[in-house]
Amino acid sequence: MDKPIINYESLIRITNAISTMRDPEEIVLVTVEGVTHALNVKGCTIFLFSTKSEELQLAGSFGLSKEYLEKGPVSSMRSIASALQDRQSVAIFDVLDDPRIQYPEAARKEGISSILAAPIIVGKKLIGSLRIYTAKPWEFTLNDVKFVEAVAQVFGMALELCRVNKGLKDSIDILKTMRDPRTLKSSKRTPYEGVPKSFTQKEMLEEGV
Repeated sequence: MDKPIINYESLIRITNAISTMRDPEEIVLVTVEGVTHALNVKGCTIFLFSTKSEELQLAGSFGLSKEYLEKGPVSSMRSIASALQDRQSVAIFDVLDDPRIQYPEAARKEGISSILAAPIIVGKKLIGSLRIYTAKPWEFTLNDVKFVEAVAQVFGMALELCRVNKGLKDSIDILKTMRDPRTLKSSKRTPYEGVPKSFTQKEMLEEGV
């Protein structure tokens, strides 16, 4: 897997797109698709944390199959739990050889090798997790981690604004106002729409994309 050059331009693209939206569906779509293309990875998901069930509820995804997304309930205590409990990003190099993976066989079948999970925090409140998935083993760099953490923070703030504007009690309630996140479609342009995945950020800048 060729790693793209991640820089401020990548973050600015996604941040600018998110900042123009007030619909949680659109914010989710732009985030998961933007991160997938920016890092040139297999896919990306966003989960919101439910304090009642202690489970992570899928808010949206990009690049992953319906079968994998419906593999079963995602426990906040079993699925890369330290990303939530310690409020720190967790990098999994080999999903088949790490006890922190809740569904290793499902990940193998999906063709996932490595996972990076970053907590989504608003103020002092943990509201969810942003995760990226790679098809080949990936040694995540500090740059990779900081980029994903920055996007997670921007997403969290945008979702919090939606929650306040809609008068909802909790971020998880936003899911109740959304269509099925697995079939979420949008007419809005995403930060990387129309840009070949093989392009690196350096090439985009050189081409003036």
